[in-house]
Amino acid sequence: MTKMIQCISPVDGRVYAERPPLSPEAAASVVARAKAAQPAWAARTLDERIRLVKDGVARLNADKERIVEELAWQMGRPTRFGGEFGGLNERTNYMAGIAAEALAPMLVEETDRFARRIEFAPHGLVFVIAPWNYPYMTAMNTVVPALIAGNAVILKHASQTLVVGERIAEALHAAGVPQDVFQNVALDHAGTEKLIADRSFGFVNFTGSVGGGQAIERAAAGTFTGLGLELGGKDPGYVMEDADLDWAVDVLMDGAMYNAGQCCCGIERIYVNHRHFDEFVAKSVKWVNALKLGNPFDADTTLGPMANRRFADTVRAQTAEAVAAGAKPLIERQNFPTDDGGAYLMPQILVNVDHSMRVMTEESFGPVVGIMAVKDDAEALRLMNDSPYGLTASLWTQDPDRAWSIARQVETGTVFMNRADYLDPAICWTGCKDTGRGVGLSKLGYQSVTRPRSYHFRKVKS
Repeated sequence: MTKMIQCISPVDGRVYAERPPLSPEAAASVVARAKAAQPAWAARTLDERIRLVKDGVARLNADKERIVEELAWQMGRPTRFGGEFGGLNERTNYMAGIAAEALAPMLVEETDRFARRIEFAPHGLVFVIAPWNYPYMTAMNTVVPALIAGNAVILKHASQTLVVGERIAEALHAAGVPQDVFQNVALDHAGTEKLIADRSFGFVNFTGSVGGGQAIERAAAGTFTGLGLELGGKDPGYVMEDADLDWAVDVLMDGAMYNAGQCCCGIERIYVNHRHFDEFVAKSVKWVNALKLGNPFDADTTLGPMANRRFADTVRAQTAEAVAAGAKPLIERQNFPTDDGGAYLMPQILVNVDHSMRVMTEESFGPVVGIMAVKDDAEALRLMNDSPYGLTASLWTQDPDRAWSIARQVETGTVFMNRADYLDPAICWTGCKDTGRGVGLSKLGYQSVTRPRSYHFRKVKS
């Protein structure tokens, strides 16, 4: 009997959705149909592909009410936040707007003797393996430019957000994107890895855990398939002595707690100049205590359940280990009576922490943050770089020159000054170390979903 892929709702623990995984034969058929349909899609004009993709995103917007409710059931985000449409629309519009320039040929020579140029050809078939934490935005970060560039796309979503890919497919198909050009599939791990090992794709984009990325790399070994991998993170914030403390607290605490801490570039550790440590911590505790943990459908809920009980258990374990080793928790249990020991997890701020504790070195991906005092920039820089991950870092100062100096020494993909937890589509989304490889969005994002093809024509004259 086929084992179903299930989404267990964090709201009430019931099976919210389940789908059978594709058989190897059915999966191979999906790939074959996509490859057969791709050349005709690529032959359409760029303007037409852009129009159809943007229309598909517009249809998602029109379905906002249903989508927001489904997201709450699937991964627990409070409905008051209205889904992911702000970021989705911003990224789609930006990538569509730069497509002509990003995909334009690089002309070396066009004379009566020679034509020399580099063009950007679609890979053919792109496979997007999307995560559950921002299931629309993270998927469409690659789906949008891949389709615009002329690729066919197969999307596989995480089990926690099974319905999301179906909604994307419905919208794109209703807009006129051919059904075989964009296909959503339900696959188990074995089926996913088999398709990659069989050289089914020209490019694979995966967002998820380090272990998941390692499995993708093993499956692709020897196939020479292009990979884009966004994996773990342990993003730091550094608050200097000249920072605007109120603004820093507001943004950093939001970056640590929003979406129950389940953000790829969420803040997981904070280093504060010793002169302002006590004040920063006191303000942060007040900020977090104002959150309301509860059912995501309640209008006053600002912190919903984590997407799965096992994710919450990871955060509880890290926190308990840190406390046993001497860390001090500052948020009291009585302020969050709706913490049920399951998916509903109260937020926590820890002090007296150090890098011997997992909560300061391993990805938590939940509503907990450790705060340490530092004496100067050198100590903060050493601690920020003392991590196997490198996605973003957030610097807080009124001195841009100082920030530039520190930023260029931080081992990370993106450095913010006086902001955090934001993905700007105009600059590439990338990481280093165990955070992965490759780039997304910006003009460079189009280079991920295409390959360069060179032309050297000698014009023969009679």
